[in-house]
Amino acid sequence: MKLVVLIPAFNEEITIGKAIELIPRQIPGIAQVQVIVIDDGSADRTSEIANQKGAIVIRHAINMGVGATFSTGILAALHEKPDIIVHMDADMQFNPLDIPQLIKPILEKKASFVTASRFLKKEYIPLMSLSKRFGNIIVAGIINYITKQHFTDVSCGFRAFSFDTALRINLFGDFTYTQEIFIDLLNKKVPIQEVALKIKGQREFGKSRVAKNVVAYGIRSLMIMLRAMRDVNPLKFFGGIGLSILTIGTIFELFVFTHWLIAHRTSPFTSFVMVGGIFLILGFLQILLALIADMLGRIKRIQEENLYYNKKIFFDNDKDKKV
Repeated sequence: MKLVVLIPAFNEEITIGKAIELIPRQIPGIAQVQVIVIDDGSADRTSEIANQKGAIVIRHAINMGVGATFSTGILAALHEKPDIIVHMDADMQFNPLDIPQLIKPILEKKASFVTASRFLKKEYIPLMSLSKRFGNIIVAGIINYITKQHFTDVSCGFRAFSFDTALRINLFGDFTYTQEIFIDLLNKKVPIQEVALKIKGQREFGKSRVAKNVVAYGIRSLMIMLRAMRDVNPLKFFGGIGLSILTIGTIFELFVFTHWLIAHRTSPFTSFVMVGGIFLILGFLQILLALIADMLGRIKRIQEENLYYNKKIFFDNDKDKKV
């Protein structure tokens, strides 16, 4: 089997060489290991050092963000026709020597997407600020609510994918990808497993370019998750809004009706009738929109399935040409 290790990097000249060197080349069940570095517009020697260490380097002319870098990396990895793809950061918060443990569930066919968890075992919980720890708990709670699953860590970037799972990934967030991918793959019935690994809570060199501001990171991640939820289950997303608006309108109308039964007049709440009516109309229109969105969602699922098979045919042919 062939393993491709993807390393996104942005001004990581201090750690990129060590990260590549520590990647195990002898892994049970793996015959070939290849490293691809996605340089996201670095201004230092990141690309040069990665080349010297034997990695394939793909460089963005400008900094495009973690989500865009991940998409570039997955596409580059697929061209190499791997059986397994591992994604890890260049900052050495993840230990490359843990890769065999990370990919083990895929090798044993117990999962198709494996993610490292910093919080699955209490003894592995890293030192981090209270705000970051709280933010991780909130984000995991939102993902678990959306997906009806129980994950402990949905923000860790140390992950492994089977080739088939990588073909199914369709993401749209440039800022980050870590949470969106859970919603995307669970909607496609991809089996996911967490593996408890010991990970550093803080970078030894430099600063995080994603979570520099916890509040801003949380807001941008929430927007990505809301868009993903909208696309995955539009009937529930828009229908829930419509039912909420209908409920408000119904409360207004019932209040006025109850007052009329008691006092035999609508005043001084006559205006509530109009307000309630507006909410009822808006609610019905929103539910109509939900039905239309659900129809478009079904079309989207068909298109994604067609895209998956087109990718599969393309990369199978690509492999034949290389052979």
